[in-house]
Amino acid sequence: MNQATTSAAPSTGSSHWLRWANLAFMLYLLLLAVSLVSTGFKISTGNHAKELFAFASHPIAGLMIGMVATALIQSSSTVTSIIVGLVAGGLPVGIAIPMIMGANIGTTVTNTIVSLGHIRNKEEFKRAFASATIHDFFNLLAVAIFLPLEMMFGILAKTSQWLVSPFLATGNLSMKSLDFIGPLTKPVAAAIKEPLLVFGNQVGGAILIALGVLMLFISITVMGKLMKSLMVGRAREILKSAIGRGPLHGIFSGSVVTVLVQSSSTTTSLMVPLVGSGVLKIRDVYPFTVGANIGTCITALLAATAVSGEFAVFALQIALVHLVFNIFATILIFGVPFLREIPLKGSDYISDMAIKNKSVVFGYLASVFIVIPAAVLTFT
Repeated sequence: MNQATTSAAPSTGSSHWLRWANLAFMLYLLLLAVSLVSTGFKISTGNHAKELFAFASHPIAGLMIGMVATALIQSSSTVTSIIVGLVAGGLPVGIAIPMIMGANIGTTVTNTIVSLGHIRNKEEFKRAFASATIHDFFNLLAVAIFLPLEMMFGILAKTSQWLVSPFLATGNLSMKSLDFIGPLTKPVAAAIKEPLLVFGNQVGGAILIALGVLMLFISITVMGKLMKSLMVGRAREILKSAIGRGPLHGIFSGSVVTVLVQSSSTTTSLMVPLVGSGVLKIRDVYPFTVGANIGTCITALLAATAVSGEFAVFALQIALVHLVFNIFATILIFGVPFLREIPLKGSDYISDMAIKNKSVVFGYLASVFIVIPAAVLTFT
């Protein structure tokens, strides 16, 4: 018995370290993927990036593109990392900002799907659906406030530009002084790029972008699974200690848990069954859910360290836009009592409608994530 126990221990330990090694490799794959996307975009568009995205130059259209892309992929981290890569390849920051905002809204579909697990019990479903949609209403409110402000005054663009101004002031747009990742990813990216150029710049660049996006999706998905297996126990401990200890503690804990599990969808989906079963109250998990928005920004910031070249500083800027937007939205909405109550009232109202008529759930998902975006894109 003792021999079996002692022989099992090393294998468990080695399995633990193997998962950490896999996590490190997936992080490298993520950084390499962003480098491929930016390189492919540069090659395929030349100096015509702005013209290529002219259709998305309207802020509302950009918002819808970010929202639909995230709703389809179900990972705001993947979409924001792709946007970072595109900006590094020449996509203007002004066009990318609404896309980043849209990514925040699109990631909330998962919560609503999780809430359907409680659909057989009316009371449980009301609580679960309200818990799922409070994230939607907060993110929709944040965009409703900050997109018009951005269109009028450029608040996020100016704040993020101020944050990267040390690089702009020195003219060091490529951030070579902080380029720790480039030497690791450049040789591999170059080795992948060279054979593809035989197809020509446009086709070769497009293949490179597609390969980068695929690698991004795989790396972030596997990273999320590995982080869950390594950290979910710790995340649950933080969750238990955070609930009911005030908004600031909840927001901070939600951010930390999301960084640990590398997925805001996972963080917010953890809440839904707990609220549905009555273990937690919606008002208690609300700040925790909002903190997930801030925690998920870490992936785009990591992705920004992988790019180099003349637009590298703008890749960092758009990653900072994501962070600044979520911090500003949290401060404003939680700082003003009237605004703080809107997501709670909105989720309570729609959950009341949902228990009276289950088709409201599907109508809500279809209208917010399919019908409205399609109509807006058509008219803009």
